[in-house]
Amino acid sequence: MSAKDSDRKLPNVALIGFGEVGETFARNVQWQGVKGWDILAERRAIMPGLGVALGEDCGEVLATADVILSLVTADQALDAAREYAPYLPQEAMWLDMNSVAPQTKAMAAEAVEAVNVRFVDVAIMAPVDEGLSVPMLVSGNKADEAVETLTALGFTDVRSVGSTVGRASAIKLCRSIMVKGIEALTAEMVLASSQAGVLDEVLASLDASEKPVEWAERADYNLNRMLKHGGRRAAEMIEAAEMLRAMGTSAAMSDQTVAWHEQLGGLEMTDPPETLSAKLKKIRATPEFGGE
Repeated sequence: MSAKDSDRKLPNVALIGFGEVGETFARNVQWQGVKGWDILAERRAIMPGLGVALGEDCGEVLATADVILSLVTADQALDAAREYAPYLPQEAMWLDMNSVAPQTKAMAAEAVEAVNVRFVDVAIMAPVDEGLSVPMLVSGNKADEAVETLTALGFTDVRSVGSTVGRASAIKLCRSIMVKGIEALTAEMVLASSQAGVLDEVLASLDASEKPVEWAERADYNLNRMLKHGGRRAAEMIEAAEMLRAMGTSAAMSDQTVAWHEQLGGLEMTDPPETLSAKLKKIRATPEFGGE
């Protein structure tokens, strides 16, 4: 940081919500005059020890804020935007960092922008224990300003992904479908294979078949297999689900795997298009996926 940058006055920051994310940021920053609010008294109680000042209420916390980081739980993100909007100083910047659907971000933006406050959709793309180096994506018509602001506050991996509110969140949640889905599949697999007494063999088999392949190639390959052999693969997974039920173990993920293979295999694309984008276009054009 240059001497000129270091002399520049940082914006006043307010943290709304002080769970894991808010606490982690507070432990990793030295923002002068940062204030915070949480609806839980026990969370408010730990703020002063981490250099976060409290107000008598949320209105006092927000009154002098230039930048507000909304870090509440996902189910409270829209309510927080709507409830606190009347207290926001005009021209402040509301950075909605909550993991919610794009349409939820759009409704929150409507509430915040109605009081002349800048709204930015922010997606935190990795565990926050990385502190200020955690990668962030931002979107909205003030995305470029947000990149500059977050960088000034010390965040080191911030990137704009467009001017549409919800785009950053769409990237995050679409990625979560895979990441959290793999976690759920892992739970179903290890519980079943452990109960069957074959865990070590299953894990070794997975290691042996694992190949370093980029996700674009992997996604194309997986769709190709489902489109060409979905019926046969669905039949196999029906048996896997029956095995799990016989063990008394949840078959939730396997049952849905059956449904996906049946749906894609049922399109009867025995000769799928060559590329991933062409496959997706052809799938979306079918009546089963909303096409005509």
